[in-house]
Amino acid sequence: MSPLSTSVVVVIPTYNEAENIVSLVEEVLALPCAPQLLIVDDDSPDGTGQIADDLVVLHPGRVHVKHRTQKQGLGRAYVDGFATALALGTDLIVQMDADHSHRPQDLQVMINTAIATDADLVLGSRYIPGGSTVGWPRQRRWISRFGSWYSGAVLRVHIRDLTGGFKVWKRGLLERIDLPSITSDGYSFQIETTWRAHQQGAHIEQVPIVFHDRVAGASKLSRAVVFEAAAVVWKLRFSSR
Repeated sequence: MSPLSTSVVVVIPTYNEAENIVSLVEEVLALPCAPQLLIVDDDSPDGTGQIADDLVVLHPGRVHVKHRTQKQGLGRAYVDGFATALALGTDLIVQMDADHSHRPQDLQVMINTAIATDADLVLGSRYIPGGSTVGWPRQRRWISRFGSWYSGAVLRVHIRDLTGGFKVWKRGLLERIDLPSITSDGYSFQIETTWRAHQQGAHIEQVPIVFHDRVAGASKLSRAVVFEAAAVVWKLRFSSR
């Protein structure tokens, strides 16, 4: 895969990210990999969708928007966004948070890894040497680390950051994991998609990232999301038999 000929679409789901989306888009568009962006907005009450439309006008051909009529969860937003990105004919599809937790400079390293290796999936990992989290309280770090360890132990997958949501997919793998059948959300969506890649025998590379707590806005994490993830891993474990 040649760096000059590789096309990249970055899928960014949004819900009330008006304070973050403009600066993030500008930073990502400035990367050497020259990506396109697809913003998937769930009818944000704070006007994020309109701001996204303005960015389309400002960056024609490089920024796209998919408007959804209601909040349906992170998992469904990504499924819809992935389908749209695949229809654009891109080689690499990125999933990335809208809140500046994922650094564009780390994304460039992940893109370079996907191009330079035969990896089907590149994971940005907080929990391998060189990775870290910044700005999280101790309890949040413990929940995240334990969740990744727990899901990996149940599923018997040797990936250190199974709950992470910063990923670069090659289109062939994304087409094989049967996206329409995924119903999980939040952490469980991240676990399930990586698990499905593993079940497909995908070559998965892990790249260290620095994860920052959100710059502005409110976290979407809830107890329901955590409990869903804890239950989903057992469902996946038994469904693989």
